[in-house]
Amino acid sequence: MPSTDPEVPPVETPAPAPRRTFLGRLSLSEARFVADALRTETVGGVLLLAAAIAALVWANVPAIADSYDSVRDIHIGPSSLGLDLSLQHWAADGLLAVFFFVAGIELKRELVAGDLRDPKAAALPVIAALCGMAAPALVYVAVNTVGSGSMDGWAVPTATDIAFALAVLAVIGTSLPSALRAFLLTLAVVDDLFAIMIIAVFFTSEINFPALGGAVFGLALFWFLLRAGVRGWYVYVPLALVIWGLMYNSGVHSTIAGVAMGLMLRCSRQDGEEHSPGERIEHLVRPLSAGLAVPFFALLSAGVSLSDKAVAQVFTRPETLGVVLGLVVGKTVGIFGGTWLAARFTKAELNEDLAWPDVLAVATLAGIGFTVSLLIGELAFTDDPVLTDEVKAAVLIGSLIAAVVAAVMLKLRNRRYRALTEAEERDEDLDGIPDVYEEGNPEYHLRMALIHEAKAAEHRRRAAAASAADAPEASGSSAEADRPA
Repeated sequence: MPSTDPEVPPVETPAPAPRRTFLGRLSLSEARFVADALRTETVGGVLLLAAAIAALVWANVPAIADSYDSVRDIHIGPSSLGLDLSLQHWAADGLLAVFFFVAGIELKRELVAGDLRDPKAAALPVIAALCGMAAPALVYVAVNTVGSGSMDGWAVPTATDIAFALAVLAVIGTSLPSALRAFLLTLAVVDDLFAIMIIAVFFTSEINFPALGGAVFGLALFWFLLRAGVRGWYVYVPLALVIWGLMYNSGVHSTIAGVAMGLMLRCSRQDGEEHSPGERIEHLVRPLSAGLAVPFFALLSAGVSLSDKAVAQVFTRPETLGVVLGLVVGKTVGIFGGTWLAARFTKAELNEDLAWPDVLAVATLAGIGFTVSLLIGELAFTDDPVLTDEVKAAVLIGSLIAAVVAAVMLKLRNRRYRALTEAEERDEDLDGIPDVYEEGNPEYHLRMALIHEAKAAEHRRRAAAASAADAPEASGSSAEADRPA
């Protein structure tokens, strides 16, 4: 008897949502941008390293040590405009404004065209960077709570110096895959953003409101001219100098002006544009920042005493010990822990070509907190020159320890990194596009088929020629064997 029950349609089980890949392959445009940016930063990092070594030698060789402080204290600039500053202040307040201007452009580009434009993709590096700033601060606070030290330096170990980190990679001869390099760059960009916010909020004491109002008006004019399409360096450079001078006299740290102007530039491309205005200006200014501004700042700020007593003090005084442990332990634990937790809760899968020890090595490398850490150290202990120099020594020692540990970890995986980098850069058809980006392009496979067919034909020709050359020799040997004695 046929069943009278109504037919129940089969219930379709929804397919599980695809899991996102963490540290996956970059797009071609992003990979090229990262490569170009880091190439300049690597050169600047080597110059930065050389400047830091020169400063240490200059400040620690007895015959010339006194001249170091004398040169740093040379004052130049118009006093009527409140800009009669020492060379050290010009480096920290003036040249670093150029550094933060580039950082502002980098951040704007990441927000509109880079990894940070997608909130889901941005979550992991942003969380990692925030944890990588919070953990060092907590380590510093914990050490100084136990040791009854000053809490003023809590922000010193929170920064990452991308240029110095890349200089370390250049020195040890390690080439990171593009995904790890982009991750390190994004960490540094977010670090710079929050570092400038820390400087603006926590290291501004007295405010000159007329000067601040003038700076804000200048920034508004800067923005209006950009939106109106006005071009010409002769317009923007003088205006930028006026904005910087007003910001300096306002009591707010003058580097804020640099990052604000960087954020105002348009970094999205319009029809017919190969590069956005922000990208073009960054390409022009980055060499100035990496090759001059930051190394000169290091030359005038990194010269601290490294006598046995001074080094011992770094590991016994709570303020300096907090800086060292913040950079070496706090940065590593914060970035790695934040990354692992974010990946776990967002169900992101790590790139199958990489492993979690690779993330740990990059987290350790991020403990190199040189330029911005030195700047914050100067601002945090401005009333205590002795402690300022000791904190700077702690930054140098902490960064050195982080660099050595990271170098060992990265060297252990260097063969793997080299293979991944070669695979990313391989371009067998010589069309200017790496092969990994053309796997879905039929024309690429047809070109490769022709290339391999040509190679096969060449090898067959050589094989035939080799066989023909061997035939007379074999015939001659046979004749010799058959000849009667």
